[in-house]
Amino acid sequence: MPKDTPYAFVRRADDADRQTVSDILTEAFMDDPVACWLFPASGERGRLQSHFYGRLLDRHAAEAYLAGRGEGASVWLALTQGQAPDEERPDAPDPDQNSVFGENGARLWTLGRALAERHPLGEPHLYLSCMGVVGGRQGAGLGSAMLRHRLEQADTDGLAVYLEASSPRSRALYLRYGFEDLGEPVRVADSPLLWPMWRQTRR
Repeated sequence: MPKDTPYAFVRRADDADRQTVSDILTEAFMDDPVACWLFPASGERGRLQSHFYGRLLDRHAAEAYLAGRGEGASVWLALTQGQAPDEERPDAPDPDQNSVFGENGARLWTLGRALAERHPLGEPHLYLSCMGVVGGRQGAGLGSAMLRHRLEQADTDGLAVYLEASSPRSRALYLRYGFEDLGEPVRVADSPLLWPMWRQTRR
């Protein structure tokens, strides 16, 4: 296999990689439309994103993967039937305005409630919570490599996969890997569109 093939470099991240995963995702989504809507103050966006990804990685069901030479990262959650991610639970409490997210917490909470209405709960599945590649390496195949790596195992395990695409570009990538739109896009107030997508297992 050629040494530059990114698929050769996909591996499961461990606890020592936690900061690397957070740093990659923070950089990758710094200019993402949804991240900019959630955290509109550019000077605070990196810090708040890092905190968000840290909370995500704290979850016992979280699986993180790295691709390339520390240039791409993804976080997946293995969810049981009837289980939704914490931020999408319909009974999640109204955000504390004194939390680390401050006034941005209301946007997180509102978006989470809207996405909860669309998250499928009828069967166990993987949830691709986020996947990003640093700016200089976008388009180099690292996202595809991470998808192939985890989707192959999902098929072996007989698991479907769910995600929410945050841009037309990412939606196009997921369509190429067998995902289909799960209803209409989601929008909260003046937020960008998010596309709920579902991929049936290939087993």
